This record gives sequence, structure tokens and C-alpha cells, in this order.
Amino acid sequence: VQLQASGGGLVQAGGFLRLSCAASGNSINAMGWYRQAPGKQRELVAVIIMFSGTTNYADSVKGRFTISRDNAKNTVYLQMNSLKTEDTGVYYCTALTAVRDYWGQGTLVTVSS
Repeated sequence: VQLQASGGGLVQAGGFLRLSCAASGNSINAMGWYRQAPGKQRELVAVIIMFSGTTNYADSVKGRFTISRDNAKNTVYLQMNSLKTEDTGVYYCTALTAVRDYWGQGTLVTVSS
């Protein structure tokens, strides 16, 4: 499985961005996004079960971020609204199969005040 993430950039606080992650390969059970802020550990942002569409979010992004998927394109999206400076970080796409998880290269999101 290979992952190609895109959509990061610089935005002002209160703004929005949409991240995309396209996966090649099959047998993907779930996909999600993690992020890592400078000097901090990587943390889960959101995850979606590809079959059912069931989602889970970090408390810090609930109500502001929405993860969705397009099974036909093997792609997930992360719509990020009402961005805060603390949302700044490198966002990593991940795909989970029955065997292992896979990681994309990361895309930088910078939220300025």
C-alpha cells in the first residue's frame, strides 16, 4: 500500500483546509490522520472504517474536523474548519490492513494567528 497525501498549507486561524490521501492497494480496513506538532508526540486526529464509514475523532478536533472517504477512489479526506494555531503540525495519513499499517509522507499544516 502506498499513500499520497496532499492539501496542507498556510492558513489563518479560523480558516479551513482540506487534506486528501489516496491509497494504492487493496484490503484496507481503515484510514486515518495523525499529526505531530513541533516538540510533541504524534497523535491521532481522526480515523474512518472504510467499509462502514464509522468515524472516531480526537476530542480536540470534534465539531471542527470531518473525515470522509471515497471507497471507489480509495481516498480519504479531512475537512478542517475553524482552524486554531494549535492545529499546526505535520499531518500523516495512515492505512490499516489486517497485516500492518502504512504511513504517508506527511503534509504540513500551519495555522497563523
